[in-house]
Amino acid sequence: MKAVVLAGGYATRMWPITKDRPKMFLPVGEGTVVDIIFEDLEADPRVDEVFVSTNERFAGEFEAFIDDAPYEKPTVSVEETVAEDEKFGVVGALAQLIDREGVDDDLVVVAGDNLLSFDVSEFVDFFQEAATPCLAAYDVGSKERAKSYGLVQLDGDRVTEFEEKPDNPQSTLVSIACYAFPAGTLPKFDTYLSDGNNPDEPGWFLQWLQTRGPVHAFTFDGAWFDIGTPESYLDAVSWYLDGDAVVHEDATVEDSDLGANVHVMADVEVAGSELERTVVFGGATIRDADLEGTIIDEHTRVDGMELSESLVGAYSQLE
Repeated sequence: MKAVVLAGGYATRMWPITKDRPKMFLPVGEGTVVDIIFEDLEADPRVDEVFVSTNERFAGEFEAFIDDAPYEKPTVSVEETVAEDEKFGVVGALAQLIDREGVDDDLVVVAGDNLLSFDVSEFVDFFQEAATPCLAAYDVGSKERAKSYGLVQLDGDRVTEFEEKPDNPQSTLVSIACYAFPAGTLPKFDTYLSDGNNPDEPGWFLQWLQTRGPVHAFTFDGAWFDIGTPESYLDAVSWYLDGDAVVHEDATVEDSDLGANVHVMADVEVAGSELERTVVFGGATIRDADLEGTIIDEHTRVDGMELSESLVGAYSQLE
């Protein structure tokens, strides 16, 4: 069985924090977003190879990351795009990867910016038992939020209806970016695209498959975060930290109040400040500041400022 970790986006909604780094490398606890997925796939003996599907711009960063990481399975597979307006969609990228890498095994696909509360091996168990195309589905609890995703309706665990980004959702159970396809399904990517169907979101492809044969849904409780905005990233960090403040051993914190869900990284100096629900990247200096819901990038200095729901790019100086 092969796996694909989708990592081809440019995360423009999180610039400047993600302007020069893939959002999959954003820290969550002691690791990164993508570490959690890599660890699950590395531990599953059924998965013998993991392709990291990324763009030309970030290929070098992923290759360096994998070289320094303890994982043996991942390799980088490069999409031929360097900017957001050149992307040809996730379905198109998957079809090209299947052809480029000669994939003819069962295939598991996970978005690299997903933070999942279940182990990917649980999803693989479900897929192998169903022996059909499968998706993971989660109840987002809000019809307004459901408008941004593919809505699924089920009979047991079989998908009976799939609607991508509905204007008037009838439920709150949505498909997340975690899919599995039997080997015999893979040629259908080309069929789907050659018929002029939407090459962008995988949900459109799952909707097309569902009208032609059984598709099953793995539903789960717990948590799921689609990390595409500063707010969703801070939500993921807050869930992971569970109210704690985490300070790296090489950081210095003096005369400061660190509230809930604060992550202070290596070589950071914090003095005379109050931080709440905030992430401070390595090498930053925070003095006499009040930060809430804020992300401070590396080697930045914030002195005498009050910031709320802010993004501050690397090497900035705010005084």
